[in-house]
Amino acid sequence: MKKLLALFLSLILFAFTMTGCSSSSVDTPPAWKYQKYPAATQSTLHSVWGASSTDVFAVGDGGTIIHYNGKSWSKMNSDTTNDLVGIWGTSSDDIFAVGAHGSILYYDGNSWRSVADNNTNDLVGVWGDSSTDVLAVGHQGTILHYDGAAWSDVTLGYTNYVIEAIWGTYLADIFVVGDNGFILHYDGKSRNSMTSGTTSPLTGIWGSSSSDVFAVGHYGTLLHYDGNAWSSVTSGTTNPLLGIWGSSPSDIFLVGSGGVILHYDGNAWNTMTSGTTGIIEAVWGSSPSDVFAVGANGIILHYSNK
Repeated sequence: MKKLLALFLSLILFAFTMTGCSSSSVDTPPAWKYQKYPAATQSTLHSVWGASSTDVFAVGDGGTIIHYNGKSWSKMNSDTTNDLVGIWGTSSDDIFAVGAHGSILYYDGNSWRSVADNNTNDLVGVWGDSSTDVLAVGHQGTILHYDGAAWSDVTLGYTNYVIEAIWGTYLADIFVVGDNGFILHYDGKSRNSMTSGTTSPLTGIWGSSSSDVFAVGHYGTLLHYDGNAWSSVTSGTTNPLLGIWGSSPSDIFLVGSGGVILHYDGNAWNTMTSGTTGIIEAVWGSSPSDVFAVGANGIILHYSNK
């Protein structure tokens, strides 16, 4: 009788578990899902940025600019056919996009317009401290500064380098990265080349503070700066890593070729299922649970638990 009772209780427990009644104690992470944009599915998208979860912009080849309103993506008139590679803004009506042949576009909330500048070098990244302190970076060591009225060249003397990305905490604490493991830091007074410990091309950079900065690059390169020196971190992949974004020191996303998406939870880097084997070039989020990634041939992925 005791054996029958024990068997009966175990069957009840099994049924209870299988019906999902115990699922409240198990956290199921949200998944990456494709978002369709029929009008530009073949355009490679290089960068993504948003003012909010319902106001997101992505830029790409052939002057492609698309906008997400929280429900669907739509195409915008960009005023250029040049490839656009970087985008950044302060608000929904103060956004900069940069790209090939020195292209600089500005969005005022109503329309995109080209901004005249004498630079013709390809621009690949843009970042700012405010709407009147914006920096654009690119090939031949190009760094341009916008003061709210005009763009001017910032002379570095590193004309042999391709600068790929820029990030900072404010205008007097800026990091730029590029080919051959190039890392440059500006502290408000001087510009100093930093020892990265790698010759791999570096393609992305992001940090939570000036003493907690990550840089990514080819061959799965992942570097960390603790305020004193750069060190190598095992990423768990040999695929090129192309983009990085985080919301905090314990919530960081990396994206790259082969559909690679990695997430850092403060303890370890974990591989996420992206649902694609394509090249993912950039990532940005409005929060830890609302993240967008874009890439080759019109890849648009959304990570959400909403």
